[in-house]
Amino acid sequence: MRGISAKSLVEVLAAVDAATGSTSDLGAELFGAVSVLDGAPALRRVLTDPSTEATAKVGLVTQVFGSKVGTDTLSVLGAAVSGRWSSMRDLTDALETAGVAAEVAAADAGGELDALETELFEVERIIRSDPDLRQVVSDRGIPADAKGSLLATLLDGKVTGATLALATQAAAARTGSFEKVLSNFGDTVAARRNRLLAEVRVAHELGETEQTRLAKALANKYGREVHLNIIVDPAVVGGIAVSIGDEVIDGTMSTRLEVARRRLAG
Repeated sequence: MRGISAKSLVEVLAAVDAATGSTSDLGAELFGAVSVLDGAPALRRVLTDPSTEATAKVGLVTQVFGSKVGTDTLSVLGAAVSGRWSSMRDLTDALETAGVAAEVAAADAGGELDALETELFEVERIIRSDPDLRQVVSDRGIPADAKGSLLATLLDGKVTGATLALATQAAAARTGSFEKVLSNFGDTVAARRNRLLAEVRVAHELGETEQTRLAKALANKYGREVHLNIIVDPAVVGGIAVSIGDEVIDGTMSTRLEVARRRLAG
């Protein structure tokens, strides 16, 4: 977000930080509010209308959500509708971001932040590797509730509550494909500790010493702590490929052999 919406988002996230109750409940309730508002364009229009007094908008969200959510959620919703937004969509996008922040805070408070980072990456890999499953969770024509139920069946008891909540929200595909949204959520988790996420592709498992050495080298290069998500892929033959954001460091043997083959072919 940019401009006036970005300033309003700061206030919304501040309201999340000020929450005194369960941040996990807060996250779930905010995701629920996003779903309601996505399906009610007329209500969104009123709540983002700059000509409507903030007190009136706060009263309206209290009337709509007051009996369904806790006081922390009402505070965040109040902060959101009291802000100024460049578009109606920015309001719900901000509330989704707030819900993610709440889930991440809950994982942090429960000592599950490392697990959340790793599990989000693994969930993305599982979905990506199954074409049928990938098509279902990426299909915007399938109701989000149905996709959420499918993910709950697949993941319940195997991942933390925060991971399941974020994967379910990503399946709504509000701002992009399931994989893109889940990856963005992973960046939010990493940002909680001011560190980067690196996808590392190798031919064989790396030992603990090798992982520590690689993480340290990347931290020195980027000036921030780096969390490694490692993929074992025999196709790389040897060497290593590291992706951080849009930057790729490819030192795999398979790539070197392909370059040599092209040179020989002229």
